[in-house]
Amino acid sequence: MTALQASTPWRKTAAFLARFGLTGRMLVIAVPMIWLLVFFLLPFLVVLKISMAEPMIARPPYSPLFVDGSIKATIGNYAYLWEDTLYINAYWSSIKIAFFSTVLALLIGYPMSYYIARTPEPKRSLLLLLIVLPFWTSFLLRVYAWIGILKTKGVLNMLLMKMGVIDQPLIIMQTDVAVYIGIVYTYLPFMILPLYANLVKLDDALLEASADLGAGPISTFFRITIPLSLPGIIAGSMLVFIPAIGEFVIPALLGGPDTLMIGKVLWNEFFSNRDWPVASAVAIAMLVLLVIPIMLLRMAQSKGGDT
Repeated sequence: MTALQASTPWRKTAAFLARFGLTGRMLVIAVPMIWLLVFFLLPFLVVLKISMAEPMIARPPYSPLFVDGSIKATIGNYAYLWEDTLYINAYWSSIKIAFFSTVLALLIGYPMSYYIARTPEPKRSLLLLLIVLPFWTSFLLRVYAWIGILKTKGVLNMLLMKMGVIDQPLIIMQTDVAVYIGIVYTYLPFMILPLYANLVKLDDALLEASADLGAGPISTFFRITIPLSLPGIIAGSMLVFIPAIGEFVIPALLGGPDTLMIGKVLWNEFFSNRDWPVASAVAIAMLVLLVIPIMLLRMAQSKGGDT
């Protein structure tokens, strides 16, 4: 069979699809679009519908949206979020914890990424393997491990007491400090990998030119390296901040009763109070709240890419 004969069925298929206005490019784009439609848009619409219903003692525990051909929707659940300070405080606490966790992950991850990017092979591959290695272990087990490290008679306190650094065990578990430690540890690879991918492409000639023009290492770092790595900083910050703001497992296991995050509030509304409409309104409001920083970060990333 010649190459021309083999390509004939593909040509017929392409001609058939072209009749309906479907080109190869559109088919490639259709795959992620269908994925987003099925796994994001449709669930979002379902949650949006529940958020406009009223709670009922029934199964499912909310009123139907369509009754006798008419729509019975309410925005009272969203108004309730602003009336109850619990939700406002939970949103604010989640933003604060996610923001400072992102800053800490950046301060820790940037030097590590820079060092890995400047390390020659094969040592570089080994260091990258060590960064990815925790993903081979269950997320829940890794968080549970921190309980054994941070508790009153845990590894950290025993080590510090044997070294003579402290006389009494530190109270770290069930505090915000433990939550920060858990979030930074868990999401640190998401900060390191985008930064590494950006820093590894940094042209050494630019650094040499900066040194030839009289700039010191510190000046070169802040005027050359940081601006060129800005897309990696923004990408890593997005990958840490967005999941951290809705984190549930880490605050539940490492935090205390005073640790207020929107993920715990959402869980309580769904499973403890069984108030699905309010819980759905909390989820929709959190999604809208995340859209704003995402748009700002994307705009900054596009400007950084243009410079």
